[in-house]
This record gives sequence, C-alpha cells and structure tokens, in this order.
Amino acid sequence: MGQQFMLPDLLNEVPIGIAVLDIEGRIKLVNRAWQTLTGVAPNSMQGLKCYLGLRCDYCFKGCPVMADKADFQTVSVDADIIDRTRTKIPIRLNISPIVNSNNVISGYMETIQDIRQVAELSSTASKAYSLGGLIGTSPEMVKIFSMVPSIAGTDSSVLITGETGTGKDVLAEAIHNASDRAGAPFIKVNCGALPETLLESELFGHVKGAFTGANEDRPGRIKLAHNGSFFLTEIGDLPLPLQVKLLSFLDDKVIQPLGSPRGFNADVRVIVATHRDLKKMVQEKTFRADLLFRLNVVHLHLPPLRERGDDILLLKNHFLMEYCNKFNKKIKGFSKKAAKILSAYRYPGNVRELSNIVEYAVNFCDRDIISSSHLPAYLTEQDILRPVAESAYPAQERTVPLEYSSAQSWDDAEKQMIMDTLLKCGGRKGEAAKILGWSRSTLWRKMKKHSITG
Repeated sequence: MGQQFMLPDLLNEVPIGIAVLDIEGRIKLVNRAWQTLTGVAPNSMQGLKCYLGLRCDYCFKGCPVMADKADFQTVSVDADIIDRTRTKIPIRLNISPIVNSNNVISGYMETIQDIRQVAELSSTASKAYSLGGLIGTSPEMVKIFSMVPSIAGTDSSVLITGETGTGKDVLAEAIHNASDRAGAPFIKVNCGALPETLLESELFGHVKGAFTGANEDRPGRIKLAHNGSFFLTEIGDLPLPLQVKLLSFLDDKVIQPLGSPRGFNADVRVIVATHRDLKKMVQEKTFRADLLFRLNVVHLHLPPLRERGDDILLLKNHFLMEYCNKFNKKIKGFSKKAAKILSAYRYPGNVRELSNIVEYAVNFCDRDIISSSHLPAYLTEQDILRPVAESAYPAQERTVPLEYSSAQSWDDAEKQMIMDTLLKCGGRKGEAAKILGWSRSTLWRKMKKHSITG
C-alpha cells in the first residue's frame, strides 16, 4: 500500500483483523491480522470490493455495505470465511459506519475475529451439559454424563434411582442409544401399570390357550427386545412371584412363556429404574435381596431438581425455547417476579413439573414476557416456599427444606423456619414475610397456628 494508507504500527499489533472501506465498500486499509486470517497478500486488495478478499458467507445475506444502505447501526454477527487454502474459518464480524463531520456516512470500519477456539469450547460445553433429553451443569449431572459412554459399552445390568420426574426413563434410553445395541429395539414396561396376572404375560409372553382369553400366541416384551435393551421402570412395584421369574431370566437369559414347554434365549441388556428405596424394601421382605444384587451392577442416581442449583435456570430457559418453537411464539423471557417464584419453588415433580409449568405459561402468555399471572395458579395462590402444596399432596409425601430436614414433621419444620426468619429480621414481620415469600396476613396466620408470639 502507498505510504498515505499505512496504518499506525499499533494497529498492526492488534490480534483482531481490521479493514477500512470507502463508501462503496472498496478496501482502503487492512492490518496484519486481517491479512493473516484471510490469507490475502499485502497490497493485493487495495481498491477492490471487500467481499473479494473476505470471501464471507454473510456478504450476500444482508450485509449493509453490499446492500448500499445509507443508514445503519453497527452490525455484529457470527459468520464463516474461506481463506486462500480453502479452509472454512468461523469468525465474529463487526461492521460500523464511519461518519464525517456532517454526520454523513463516508466509509466503514470492519473487524474480524477468529472464533475457532470458542466454537470448539462451545461444542465441548454443549456435550458436557446435555445427554439425550437430559440437561444440566451441576456436578452430579456432569458426572452421570461422563459415565454413560463407558456404561453403554458393557452389557451389565443398570439400576437407575431418583424421585419421580427426574428423568430416569430418558437416562435409560440415552444409555441404549449410546451402546452397540442402538439399532435394535428399546422396549419399556412399567411394572406398576398392570396387575400381576397381565404383567407376567406382558413380560414373558404366552401361548394360545394358556389361560382364559389367550386366543393366540403372544411374544413377551422381553422377546421383542431381543438384541436390544429391555427397560423395567418402577421395578419396586414388581410382585414377588415375578421377581423370582425375572431373577431366573437374568441368570440363564431364557424366557419361558406362559403355557409353553419350550423357552426362548433372549439377548437383551436389562435396565431398571425406581423411585423407591429398594434396600429398605429388602429389609421389609417386599423385594428380593438376590434380585437387588443382580440388578445393582451399575447404579446411577438422578438428584432431585431442588438439589441441582443453577440447573433450574438452565432448564427453565431450555423449556422456554422449546415450547416457543413448538407453539410458534416469540417470548423473550420471564418477569422478575415470575423468575423469583420459579427459583423459590421446590419442584416435588422435578424436571417434569418444571417442563409442565413452562409449557402452561407459554400457552397462556399473550405478551413477550411471561409474568406471574401466566404461571399455574398453585404457584401464585399458595405459599411457594412449601416444597409441596398441602392441599395437593398427602402429608407423608411432603418434603421440607434441607436445613430443616431433621424436624419431626412439616409443622415442626415450618415453625422453626418462621422463628429463625423472625430472629434474623429482629422481629420485623414485614421483612420476614418478604423473605419467606408470604403475605403479611399469611405470616400472621401461621404464627397464630404455631402459637408464635411477637
């Protein structure tokens, strides 16, 4: 370039590519980083249109310089360029107008930044916090995600535990899809959904005439899963007689259909799940110890949503995007009050409940922001800091905040929580009610209920 167009040496040290264009989009100046990234030889581009040197996919997708727009604000987009070795490079492109003293655009400043490393990190991160339909960045979830590939590479039995709604079914299918059996069937049976008489036939099959109503041969679900994976959810509900038959199958891999003298050798990978405490059931003699040992070769535990920290925010935004796409809505996010309600709630139904809440809100939201009025009524009309609404769940199913989990009952925990909050606030009831997420009248009512004076 001629001396009049030499950029100051300082700009040549900037690691971001810089180009100055005239009003017609012709290149006047470029720095060293711009030349290095594009592969353009020095002096070869002066006076030529920018797109000839940049070779960017954004050039013909709305670039304001190419469109000859007389007025525009700074543009910042992620795009791809092709360098002189025909390598595609992801970049972050910024284009800003240069305005003269009369406030008229006289040229453009263009910057390009190589984001290959950022793209690689982003790809790695997305794999780190997602697996099939499971999403999370909490240590417990990341640990599970990291274990699945090695678990999927074996045929060992897997026991998945966790509360209702934590994603046990999704994890089971993810293990199947990551295994060599992915091309074969993934068959699921819910042990609590059928009576014992029908469940045995559902699992192991029957032959014609085996019992009243058996008008034809029927293969069991285990046989249908041959060469694939067989998933028994709610294994804690499996009746004791069928536990014996399942144990026998796990030992010899032979299915004995009802009424048939001949067995069938089924090559399946067995995965089971439950929300129950199987060790306690063994002590109570409602679950066989030998079956538990046989199933518990690999144990994965999905934590409840209330113990997953920032995963609530991550999942809330994920479901918002998912349901906006599904219902063709353009909702930007949640109001501060709605976000506070969702953060304070304890989610007894876990991830499934959060998904349902967001789906409900997206359906009823007629604005670009979800407010508290768009949330299900049980979140706004009752005390959301209760883990579970008293009217909706039996007392024995309620859980309490972790810091009060040693209390004898919910009433004891609630009383202690109120007293601790009042002490923290120096007896100021308005402030205490705000911390607890209640109205003043609700706090007064509960204080009276627990005989708390002050």
